[in-house]
Amino acid sequence: MSETPLLRISNLEVDFPTQGGSVRAVDGVNLELYAGQTLAIVGESGSGKSTTAHAIVDLLPGAGKVTGGSIVFDGQELVGATASQLEDIRGRLIGFVPQDPMSNLNPVWSVGFQVEEAIRANGVATGKKEVRDAAIDVLRKAGLSDAEQRLKQFPHQFSGGMRQRVLIGIGLAANPKLLIADEPTSALDVTVQRTILDHLDELTREKGTSVILITHDLGLAAERAEQLVVMYRGKIVESGPSREILTNPQHPYTKRLVAAAPSLASRRLTAGLSVAEADSEFDLTAVAAKRAARTEAGDVAISLADVTKVYSIRGSGFKSTPFTAVDRVSFDIKRGTTMALVGESGSGKSTVARMLLGLEKVTSGSIVIDGQAVSKLNAKQLFALRGRMQPVFQDPYGSLDPLRNIANTIAEPLVTHHVGNRAERTARVRELLEQVSLPWSISSRYPGELSGGQRQRVAIARALALKPDIVVLDEAVSALDVLVQAQILQLLAELQSELGLTYLFITHDLAVVRVIADEVCVMNKGQIVEAGTTSRIFESPAQEYTQNLLDAIPGANIRLGA
Repeated sequence: MSETPLLRISNLEVDFPTQGGSVRAVDGVNLELYAGQTLAIVGESGSGKSTTAHAIVDLLPGAGKVTGGSIVFDGQELVGATASQLEDIRGRLIGFVPQDPMSNLNPVWSVGFQVEEAIRANGVATGKKEVRDAAIDVLRKAGLSDAEQRLKQFPHQFSGGMRQRVLIGIGLAANPKLLIADEPTSALDVTVQRTILDHLDELTREKGTSVILITHDLGLAAERAEQLVVMYRGKIVESGPSREILTNPQHPYTKRLVAAAPSLASRRLTAGLSVAEADSEFDLTAVAAKRAARTEAGDVAISLADVTKVYSIRGSGFKSTPFTAVDRVSFDIKRGTTMALVGESGSGKSTVARMLLGLEKVTSGSIVIDGQAVSKLNAKQLFALRGRMQPVFQDPYGSLDPLRNIANTIAEPLVTHHVGNRAERTARVRELLEQVSLPWSISSRYPGELSGGQRQRVAIARALALKPDIVVLDEAVSALDVLVQAQILQLLAELQSELGLTYLFITHDLAVVRVIADEVCVMNKGQIVEAGTTSRIFESPAQEYTQNLLDAIPGANIRLGA
């Protein structure tokens, strides 16, 4: 390792203007990164980790600016550098992979146009044929088959993993000395995540590229990076070798991250370990222990038998091709328990949820809820059933009306089902906010004024408004930071215990399943390939597909001490 760091950040300060002043997002950050090294920066939303990364390449959002400190890259001071100097460095010497692959690829331009644009901008190639050949090479190295044909396609024709590969390919197109990857896999399935990160490791190792990995997943960070930096409220609170921090965290905030990370909690549970010294508010092993200690469940609340869903996909001309999204799925969920339905994107799990909720019609098979066959219910009976069965979706912002305040959002089901008068509905909203640990003061606010965790609590409160028996949670915690995620999982467990709720928990994250679920059904290509108790699935999976999902949990190869 060179004695001189490739990147040295000293006393970095970043401010954002506010009404009547400014807020300091990064406060006195110091770090060093050497050639060929991978460094991970972890922390919750608002900790300053992405702001630090964006400051390096002068891509701070809004009116944010560096107000103090130094950023020296490869011997050159970047703070105060001219626009042309920074343009010469961005892309060519420092590559950048943004978080959301859909919003960072222009939907109206072909993938090839966008890759070629980056190649020309970074001086990788100039002539038309040379640029095209370079673009094909970028996609091929990014692991995309039929690269030449892919150039003609648009982002919506790519899966999330394929779009992320394109962004990684663009980031590495000019063979930069440093690659900054900002939450590059947070929206992806665990198996796709592992494939993408393995490929990124391979490419950067071949080129000797240094990497800054921004993530909120401490398990993933420790698995992928030699050095770890933990940020909290704009400051670095702990730094050092990844495994050392993971196994022996010193700062209280780092301890909370270790306790709250689902991937690490899953490893501790499987190994029979716990985190006794951690803040119990965030210890997911404690949540799982309470679930395991529950008494025997009641009768069957939900029963699916040979449920199949076939879509008609229009092909060329006027011909349609049948596509079986769900193929003879059967399972029972006992009252007051949680059934997790897991699998990769496209496995059919969300389609099962939509059929259960009555949002999709069943092609064949039966769904029975509390002894009632859903297909035989008339419109009035189905409306009543929906009052007893409520959903919580993945995106807490997209599922809430941005023009409706929180009180009206939570009261909406009460109004729709003609429950109570105005005063009674207001009292119920107050009760629900208290139930999900939110103050009454937010009732007049709008979704855009709340954090992601607060929005998801509002979504849960709305789902509970009609006092349902069944709640369908479709990736309800996958968009949240680990600490917020831990709080929501704890809240769901407490509500289930208090209200006797039955959960169908849809997720691609087996680490979360280990904490929250009593039973697990594993789906692949529309079929259930394995089912059983959570402990049995984790300790002795029978199918290779299930084992692959378990192996893909970040931190699976990290040895944890007692």
